[in-house]
Amino acid sequence: MKSFILAAGLGTRLKPLTDTTPKALIPVLGTPLIEILIKRLIANGCDEAVVNVHHFAQQIVDFLQEKHHFGITIHISDESAQLLETGGAIKKAGRLFSDDSPFLVHNVDILHHLDLQAFYRQYAHQAEAVLLVSQRDTQRYLLFNDKDELVGWTNIKTGEVKTPFDEVRANAGAYRRLAFSGIHIFSPSLLPDMDAWGDRFSIIDFYLQACATHRIMGVEKNMPLVDVGKLDTLHAAEAFLNSNM
Repeated sequence: MKSFILAAGLGTRLKPLTDTTPKALIPVLGTPLIEILIKRLIANGCDEAVVNVHHFAQQIVDFLQEKHHFGITIHISDESAQLLETGGAIKKAGRLFSDDSPFLVHNVDILHHLDLQAFYRQYAHQAEAVLLVSQRDTQRYLLFNDKDELVGWTNIKTGEVKTPFDEVRANAGAYRRLAFSGIHIFSPSLLPDMDAWGDRFSIIDFYLQACATHRIMGVEKNMPLVDVGKLDTLHAAEAFLNSNM
C-alpha cells in the first residue's frame, strides 16, 4: 500500500501552537501527529509515502530525516511556494510515486482505528476513487445514489447543491447524505483529468465533476474518529489514544 499524507495545512485553528510549529508536528501524548499516522500506515502495510509540506516545511523535512523516514521510502512534495489545496496537492504528489497503483490519501490530523490495509485491499480496484464516509452531524454532506456512487454535495444550512446531474439538483433530498472523513483511495488514472484544473483546487470540487464520467464510490464506516483541528480536540485525541492503548 502506498500513501499520501496531507501535512501542508496552516493549522490556523490550532493557534498559538502552530505559530512556531507545523500542525503535523503537534504532539498527542508526546508523539507528533505525523509520527502517529506514519507508524499506523506502516503497521497496515504501507511501504512508500508522499508527504506534502508548506507551513514550516523544513521542520517536517528535518523530523522525517531524523527518524530515517521510519524505514520506508518517503518522498517530499514541496508546496513551500504555494499551498495547493487538496486537489492540487494530490495532482502534484501522484506523480512522485514509483508506480501507478492506487494510493491512500490521509489527512495528518485524523485519528481512528480503521483497518486501513483491509480497506485498501477490498476497495482499491472497485472504483477510480473510494471515499471513506460516515453518518456524522455536519452542515456539508456528500450525496450518494443506491449504488454507493458519488452524485453531488449539499450544504443543508444554505440549501446549496453541487452536482453534474440535473436529477440530483432537482431532488437532492432523495439521495443518501454522508460526511467525508478525509480518508480516500485515489487512482492515478484520474490524473489526466486534473490537467485542466491548474495547480490549486479542491479534491471535492474535482470529484464532483469527475463523478459524471467516472465511478467515485463511497464506503460507509461509522466508527470513532477524532479530527485534531482545534485546541479543544487535543484533549479528545489524548483520550482517544489512551482508550485504545
